[in-house]
Amino acid sequence: MSSLRKRAASVLSRLPTNRPVSAGPACARLAGFAPAKVNLTLHVTGRRADGYHLLDSLVAFADVGDHLTSAPGDGLTVTGPFAAGVPVGDENLIRRALRLAGSARAITLDKQLPHPAGLGGGSSDAAAALRLVGADLPVGDLLALGADVPVCAIGRGARMRGIGDRVTPVTLPPLHAVLVNPGLSVATPQVFAALETSRNAGMDDLPGWADTDALIDWLIAQRNDLEGPAITVAPDIVGVLGAIRATGAAVTRMSGSGATCFGLYPDVAAAKAGATRLARPGWWVRACVLS
Repeated sequence: MSSLRKRAASVLSRLPTNRPVSAGPACARLAGFAPAKVNLTLHVTGRRADGYHLLDSLVAFADVGDHLTSAPGDGLTVTGPFAAGVPVGDENLIRRALRLAGSARAITLDKQLPHPAGLGGGSSDAAAALRLVGADLPVGDLLALGADVPVCAIGRGARMRGIGDRVTPVTLPPLHAVLVNPGLSVATPQVFAALETSRNAGMDDLPGWADTDALIDWLIAQRNDLEGPAITVAPDIVGVLGAIRATGAAVTRMSGSGATCFGLYPDVAAAKAGATRLARPGWWVRACVLS
């Protein structure tokens, strides 16, 4: 056996035998994760002449979310506990994102996140699909899919400003949280329509937090300007926030335009205990870590 053939045989012998070796990404079966997006803050700072609102938001991503697999082919299949109501046609954000990327893949979406929920589920799904096919679209294309897609494309702590087009990665200490969605349907246009003023102060300067406690202390002084309007649309949100507060959460707030609310806790044990106390029929409750 030649020296070259010996080296090739040695390399092949070290390949793991518990996973297939494909001819390349176009032939591979790929898996991806679409984390829940949580708006730790959401300050509405203005409104453009075209009607788009200007935001200043600190965003984190959870270790809970939807799961995607892709294979050669085309089309979208949706499974999971929240599959009902997810469109599978050309209007679906995953399919729109792949068209923009010029990629045809058969996608199976395991829908674990409730929707609509203020968790950026559809946007995170689209961003995860783009990662699966290795597409790096410009911000303008991402924004055409939705205001949350650029920040979901980063998939980590970030400050999101403007109409979602200005995204700056931010290093966040880990936050132990409980997410609660009570099954309420809150339409984002209705929430913005109930907003009394769009001229609100932006966030305080981001100081760079030494630890989780410092971040929580900073978050206490911030807001979600859509929380009040969402409560006028769905008053039961008040009860959700009160239930979370009663578990001893250091921060209790609504995410995005609702109706998912969250509580922040000092450690993982407190978060898990809070999740246990918040279990209710019809409520989706998850302890998680945000970062």
